[in-house]
Amino acid sequence: MKHILLIATGGTIACAKTQDGLAPALSPGQLLGRVPDARSFCQVDAVQPLNLDSTNINPSHWLLLAKLIEENYSRYDGFVLCHGTDTLAYSAAALSYLIQNTGKPIVLTGAQKPIDQEDTDARQNLLDSLRYACHQDSGVCIVFGSRVIAGTRAKKTRTKSYNAFSSINFPDIAEVRDRRVVRFIPWEHQGPPQFTHSLNTRVMVLKLTPGLPPEAFASAGALCDGLIIESYGVGGIPDAYLSQLDALARAGKTVVLATQVPQEGSDLSVYQVGQRVKERYRLLEPYDMTLESTVTKLMWVLGQTQDGEEIRRLFYTPVNYDLLF
Repeated sequence: MKHILLIATGGTIACAKTQDGLAPALSPGQLLGRVPDARSFCQVDAVQPLNLDSTNINPSHWLLLAKLIEENYSRYDGFVLCHGTDTLAYSAAALSYLIQNTGKPIVLTGAQKPIDQEDTDARQNLLDSLRYACHQDSGVCIVFGSRVIAGTRAKKTRTKSYNAFSSINFPDIAEVRDRRVVRFIPWEHQGPPQFTHSLNTRVMVLKLTPGLPPEAFASAGALCDGLIIESYGVGGIPDAYLSQLDALARAGKTVVLATQVPQEGSDLSVYQVGQRVKERYRLLEPYDMTLESTVTKLMWVLGQTQDGEEIRRLFYTPVNYDLLF
């Protein structure tokens, strides 16, 4: 029987009603008490390092969770993290970079309704996650609505429906069907897991909107080491902002030019407004990566090096299916 560590962090799955609205309240033991069938296929220990609405999750929590998994890695066959849905995709992506080449499943899950409600999705999500964590296939992933999504490819695309998460620009890697794991994409890893322990949180996202004041670039640049610009379509920068890019380049900022469009990714080679800035400034391009992965990967990369060529190499090295180009 597989030995699983359940890591509870709060979120809707563990919420209870208060006079001010739903708030995390249930203990890991209470969560497990709602899924007694799990005892038939795994042994579960539980810890609760956090008890937060996931709106309050930040990079320090990602480092804490990665360290907790590293410290317990040899003792367990798999890990299940119960987490709020609002920043679940960010956490899954961050853990994909902080814990690479894992030979054991690291599963994140949550729910759209608390586990003690009658019509909740929480009990099925938790059971599916525990079942997947007992499977031999590995990697950091999200299990939600019976779907298994690579941790770097998930995005919350619905605020209320039970099928809250989508896999962006990449197929689901598996599903849990009739108490069985059906794997679509094989997981390959070689050697021991690789844990890293630093993130540079001075990363910002600037979303282009028609008429955005040029001063926004300088303001963002003053607060970050890495700037992700969400541009339009396949990617490009309006003429009015080229001098701002010059200033960011002179200041040594790492600039990533992404797209606001969720599906199909960027391609700066298509239009003049994209091609000229890519050639002139050597901007990084995330291609088909999600925004969540782009943000967390840039934090991870800048946490490892400040060398421009090494930044480029690490950013373009695929991790956990995050990048196909």
